[in-house]
Parts: sequence; structure tokens; C-alpha cells
Amino acid sequence: MTDLLTAKLKVDYPGFNLDIDLSLPAKGVTVVFGPSGSGKTTLLRCLSGLERPPAGYLKLADQVWQDDETFIPIEKRKVGMVFQESKLFPHLNIQENLLYGYQRTQPLERNLHLDEVVQVLGLTALLKRYPDKLSGGERQRVAIGRALLTSPKLLLMDEPLASLDMQRKAEIIPFIKNIEDEFKTPIIYVSHSMNEVLQLVDTMVILNSGKVVNWGPVEEVFSDVQLRDAVGDEQLGAILEAGVAEHDEEFGLTRLDFMGQALNVPKQNIPVGQKLRVHIHSKDVSLSTAPPEGTTSVLNILQAKVAKIGTLEPKGYSVDIELDAGRPILATITRKSLSNLNLKPGQPVFAHIKAIKMVHEIDKF
Repeated sequence: MTDLLTAKLKVDYPGFNLDIDLSLPAKGVTVVFGPSGSGKTTLLRCLSGLERPPAGYLKLADQVWQDDETFIPIEKRKVGMVFQESKLFPHLNIQENLLYGYQRTQPLERNLHLDEVVQVLGLTALLKRYPDKLSGGERQRVAIGRALLTSPKLLLMDEPLASLDMQRKAEIIPFIKNIEDEFKTPIIYVSHSMNEVLQLVDTMVILNSGKVVNWGPVEEVFSDVQLRDAVGDEQLGAILEAGVAEHDEEFGLTRLDFMGQALNVPKQNIPVGQKLRVHIHSKDVSLSTAPPEGTTSVLNILQAKVAKIGTLEPKGYSVDIELDAGRPILATITRKSLSNLNLKPGQPVFAHIKAIKMVHEIDKF
């Protein structure tokens, strides 16, 4: 049975209430996403022990951190924390910064050691330097390493890349991806950047106004027809995982295998057999109830079924349609098109996909 992080938390502030009831797999990267003021940082403070909710239950695997009778303080929770700012000690070199938490961890509780963390995070060449001689991305890698060397049972990351430019983010994201693979340390990652979310996430939690709007595997959560307000119009769509089937050198394309169907994307420098994620914006999907006759310029056409029809706003011109193509896909069409096609749940359709973005190319918004 997979270890779980169970959190039932209530916090009341003037003008804001956090009311959380979650049970998440204690593995991989769980991203907490939502607009400003949705409660992301407050949730992290509760998980860490920095905040003590008057009413709450919190359990990681077999250890209860909070219930009606128990409250384990932050120093005993074995939680590592990484913030937006690296907060390195300026008078210590990088090796000394890394060892700060390690030396304050009981020897029998040390599961991770300097050499392995330095190798995974690519810090070997930095050990004798001081923080003011590092780039922002290098400082954040050191901050992550310092947190890992406390051998945490849970790593909390509060918008750790928010102060970095796109190039620095692109440099550091692969290192974050390696943490769970190499060390099996579960990560709770708070962000409002969809670019970061989609590159890192295994499980997604969407907060809005202090409450969980939806949570689960990113492929399911992101394509929910009810999430337009929380996700935002610019990013609404489907996240699909597909495998590289072959490269078409003549036409500069890479063919992906998605659930037995083909998707063509601009050529990717990725080996055949490797998996990747793509993002399909809901506005880039049009629907038909019959296969196309003759040749079409649309290379990507998937067979699917109508799963859900979104809310029809009386004064709105469009509606979101959730499709089942083995994984959820979202299409935004006009209300008139919905009427013309006479779509109903369960009806077979053909999804014409006009554009596909690789997840790493999604712009920060």
C-alpha cells in the first residue's frame, strides 16, 4: 500500500478561511496550484508545523503530526523547506552551507549524505565558493541540497523558482525532477507558474479561496470542465503523456504514440521510446461527428467520446467539452457548434487538433 499524506486542516483569518481535506500519495511531486490568495502558502505552513491550526489532523505514512491531542513541532517533523529566496549563510562557503543541517541531524537519522546530494544536484565545482559568487539558480540548488541533507521525510518548496528568469528555471527544473527518482523524497511544491507545474507535477492540487477545487493525477485534473476559473483561460486544456514512436527527418516531425493513436509534433531531440508531456489548448481543438473526407491540413485527429459538457452560460458564446480519448481532452467550441453537432455524453467524435505545445515550451504567465 502506498504511504499517504493525510491532511484535514481548518484555519480562520479575518477575511480568509483555509478548509482542507486531502489524502495524497507520499511520493513524487505534488504541486499545489492556485491564484494569489488561494491558501497555498498557508497550507505549506500547516504541513511544516510553522502554523498550528486550531482544528486539524495531519499524518504522514504511519506518523501522526497533529490530532486533537498531539502536535509535533517543526523541528521534530523531519521536514525540509526551500523558499523563494535561497537564504544561504553568506559567511559560510557552499560546503559549509550544505553541511549546516546535516551536522544538526542525529547520525542514526542521516539517510542522505554530502557526496550523493552534491552529485545529483551538480554542486561539485561550487563547494569552495561563497553564496555571493553564485548565480540565482546555483544558490537555489544549494538551498535544495541543504534541505535534503537534513534527511527529511517530506520536502516543502514554496515558489522556489519565482525569483529566477526563464533560463535559470530551465537549468534547475531537471535537478528537482531527479530528487524523487534518486532519493525517494516526496515533494510538496507550491507554484503559480503553469510552466513549472506541468514539467514537475505527478499529483496536482488546485486551491481556490482556501478550498480544494480538485486534486489527482495532472492528466485528469487539468482537463476538468469546471476548472476554467482556477486554471485560467490561457492554460485551459489537456496534458497528455505520450511516447516517442519515430522521427520524420524529411518533414521535421516527431511522431508520438498516445494510447495507440498518433500525434505529430515538431521534431524533438528525444530518443525513440522516451516519454514526454504535451499541452493541447482547448481552443486548439475542434470537433466533428464524422471522419474527415479527403485530405486535410490537420495532421492530428484523435478518435474520442464526449464525456462531459460544461456549463452553458446564457450570455456566453462558448462551452467547454470534456472528451475521453483514453485520457481526458478538453475542447472549447461555440454554443452554436454544440447545437449544430447535437453533442451528447457518450457520443463518438473526432477531435481535430490544430496545435500542440511541448510542455517545456509553455510560457510563464
